[in-house]
Amino acid sequence: MDIPRMGVPEKLAERMSMAEQHEYLRARFSRRSMIRGGAVTLGAVAGGAFVPGAVAQAAVPTQQTAPATETVDGAYVAPFGRHLAYGNDPRTEITVSWQVPVAVKKPFIRIGAHPWDLSRKIDAEVRSLYTPAGVGASGDHTQYYVHAKLTHLRPGSTYYYGVGHQGFDPAQPHLAGTVGTFTTAPAGKKAFTFTAFGDEGVGYHGLANNALILGQNPAFHLHAGDIAYGDPAGQGKTADTGFDSRVWDQFLAQTESVAKSVPWMPAYGNHDMEAWYSPNGYGGEDARWTLPDNGPDKEHLPGVYSFVYGNTAVISLDANDVSFEIPANLGISGGTQTKWLETQLKKYRAAKDIDFVVVFFHHCAYCTSTAHASEGGVRNEWVPLFEKYTVDLVINGHNHQYERTDVLKAGAVTKKLPIGGTAYPETEGVVYVTAGAAGRSLYAFSAPLSYEGHENEVDSVASFINTKDGKQNETVTWSRVRYLDYSFLRVDVTPAAKGRYATLTVRGIAETGDQVDHFTVARKAK
Repeated sequence: MDIPRMGVPEKLAERMSMAEQHEYLRARFSRRSMIRGGAVTLGAVAGGAFVPGAVAQAAVPTQQTAPATETVDGAYVAPFGRHLAYGNDPRTEITVSWQVPVAVKKPFIRIGAHPWDLSRKIDAEVRSLYTPAGVGASGDHTQYYVHAKLTHLRPGSTYYYGVGHQGFDPAQPHLAGTVGTFTTAPAGKKAFTFTAFGDEGVGYHGLANNALILGQNPAFHLHAGDIAYGDPAGQGKTADTGFDSRVWDQFLAQTESVAKSVPWMPAYGNHDMEAWYSPNGYGGEDARWTLPDNGPDKEHLPGVYSFVYGNTAVISLDANDVSFEIPANLGISGGTQTKWLETQLKKYRAAKDIDFVVVFFHHCAYCTSTAHASEGGVRNEWVPLFEKYTVDLVINGHNHQYERTDVLKAGAVTKKLPIGGTAYPETEGVVYVTAGAAGRSLYAFSAPLSYEGHENEVDSVASFINTKDGKQNETVTWSRVRYLDYSFLRVDVTPAAKGRYATLTVRGIAETGDQVDHFTVARKAK
């Protein structure tokens, strides 16, 4: 049987029966029909917070396989796990998402320019995700994720919101404590801070890092994959053992203290491929997140997107598409992701109002961990583009530790970058940071630790790279900082007048609050 041009991708078709391909196509096109449905128009909110004609668009459900469930009195059901994400334009678009423990009637969001005025009430939409007993360690379990996409917001403005449903109204005085806030991106260049890490999971260390991150007052947070570890095996197969969908309930409750007010922007890692929900492994992620839809293929690569905040463009990639080490989704995009990446890099480098380009994804381009080390697929597909378009910073996870390279080009050190040093990517090359110590158990290095206040320089480090032919040993000279404890990244972005140097000040922050690394990336402002 010939697969239609707009049908099942070849990589997926190889693993699916004819019946599975038919169901995949049916679900895909019915979902597209729903997407053409529903937006509701808003009037103006008191205080002029919305642009006239603003729209709130209910997110489209991706999983409708849950059995019928009777609702309970909504007064006894409290929303939890609130998390924000930008739309395609962070200046005017935010999605507010949350979870309810049981089915509720008529979910909604209230929003306004003041905490005492949440007069604008907007319908939201539920995406139910059903996991039957026998799938990993999960019991028969249905999760209910609720999403409301807000558009036509005003740049650089703070909004107040409350989420609810029939029987639970955040506008009621006794529920005033449930009101949250968010702030849209500014209309122009402005100094700001963002944070990043990967490989969080559920536990004390993730919770501790979240508390520290909130104290940095970031504009947004990047999560470089392996988010909750509902699938601890991480091979992207239905044969993975230990999967438990209920871990996500714990994770979203854990991160709510930050994610309810700071847009939480994830890339997808190998532990985020949950093969029971969809052929590409992302059916569960589609239920939980509403991310920008400007990537090359939202059907198969929902974690690939970009956004611009002030003078900085951020690109999220899906390294499962190019991973030799964990090949469940290897080649799933058919090369479209790499082509899209180059298009984005070219566009952002030509844009007169963008100084910096930051790229984040899961598998490491350069790392000397004894666990996963470096991914050859990333080096083959993307590193040449990072160098061609002088990407300013690359952030990875996957290896549970902190490691930072010197300035690199073509796999070689073009400039040693000591702690406190400055890199000039326009002429020197790219700096790569592994920030995978958000919360999961730590890995190891083969070389001595070397970090701020405890520097231990070595001439070379023995490591390996994952290739299509398996692991290949390599000896590298680019490993500059190695720290083995829980940590995250803080990046301070400072614009500059045209012709002067705008800067990214990058800091590695330990769970203790100590600084373990810092360096600067400088580029002449446009």
